[in-house]
Amino acid sequence: MNIFYDENMPFAAEFFADLGMLTAFSGRTLSAGDVTNADVLLVRSITQVNETLLQQNQTLQFVGTATIGVDHIDQNYLAQRKVNFHSAPGCNAVSVAEYVLSALVILAERYLLTLSELTVGIVGAGNTGSRLSEKLTALNIKHVLCDPVLAESSVDKRAFVALEEALNCDVVSLHVPLTRTGPHATYHLLDAARLKQLCGKQILINACRGEVIDNSALLTLKQQGHPLKLVLDVWENEPSILTDLIAYCEISTAHIAGYSLEGKARGTEILYRALCQQLDIIPNKQLTDFLPVPAISAIEIKQEFDEIQLNQLVKMVYDVRRDDAIFRQQMSIQGFDHIRKTYPTRREFSSITVNLDHALSSDVPHQLGFNKKTG
Repeated sequence: MNIFYDENMPFAAEFFADLGMLTAFSGRTLSAGDVTNADVLLVRSITQVNETLLQQNQTLQFVGTATIGVDHIDQNYLAQRKVNFHSAPGCNAVSVAEYVLSALVILAERYLLTLSELTVGIVGAGNTGSRLSEKLTALNIKHVLCDPVLAESSVDKRAFVALEEALNCDVVSLHVPLTRTGPHATYHLLDAARLKQLCGKQILINACRGEVIDNSALLTLKQQGHPLKLVLDVWENEPSILTDLIAYCEISTAHIAGYSLEGKARGTEILYRALCQQLDIIPNKQLTDFLPVPAISAIEIKQEFDEIQLNQLVKMVYDVRRDDAIFRQQMSIQGFDHIRKTYPTRREFSSITVNLDHALSSDVPHQLGFNKKTG
């Protein structure tokens, strides 16, 4: 079995080595001639999997994307060819939620904001929006959920608000898939008209898909002097983004919100288990077999946990300013894809065990996802 995988999928060689012959590829430059004899194709979001890519291939049995989003996959075409397809829903949801929390911590410090006094509108309440909601709940930060698709379902019993209400919050954080058709299409969900409705005191965070915001309209708004605070991890037309917009951002990064080591590697593990199921093989590997020991694995907190300690703890694990600095310094020199390809290792909160003084009642660090000492 010939297994082709994106070179930026962590531990792909370790997970799939026993299942076939492995070939790594560059996701952005993959062509039809590269995959003519692929039985299994494992990609990330930068690779468009469609008839153009697969026209020379007659052997494909399985396609997997190690990502939450699937807008880069022509699922109808795969179904016509009877090729099984799997994505990795939720694989990097925790990573993205921690990116947002790091951004909020940084901006609260920068503008002397009190996190607990902010309201947050979470637009998109799937895996990522839900993980962010859990962290905000742990911090007692008021927030609302906007997701018309889930609101119309009879399964999800959470309370949802209209988009207009979510857009009135102090912070608007976008976590929707990119869809271009249907009653709840998200392409240019924030168009020029909606962007103009935002006020100068608000923070707008986009860590889902760049096309959810009309980037040209956003740039025009900022050039006109609108004081809206921007945190952009995703951009229209990646990797050829609207670079003039970078200067107007509080935090700007190269689509790496979900790029924690755990987040990317969970996607690999999910696809490994899906392929094992298709092959009727019992999986005998798991992510914990490969994750390295973090440089800092445990800390002890001797004081009542408050916003100051939250600031220190979050930044110790992940300070988003590092990625913002890399982006601003290297975008014009190295380019968007190079920044993503050479992204330094980043761990999630769960990689660190937080020991709390038994006399203290707060369990907030563990509710945020930090590991808890057992035994």
